[in-house]
Amino acid sequence: MSDNHGNTPAAWTAVTIGLLSFVIGGIGLMAYSMPIFWIGVALTPVALVVLVVMNKMGYGTGH
Repeated sequence: MSDNHGNTPAAWTAVTIGLLSFVIGGIGLMAYSMPIFWIGVALTPVALVVLVVMNKMGYGTGH
């Protein structure tokens, strides 16, 4: 088991981007603005890409 339990810069960055994408999407839904909603949806997979790239750069656990 890892000593850091996922507390790495890669994980924190991915979670932050994921949270922002859901907040942006939620604001878009509440404001009846579908373009803002779809921007939030488009940002969600960006979090996964950033996580993978940062892990390969050495900012993750290395698994």
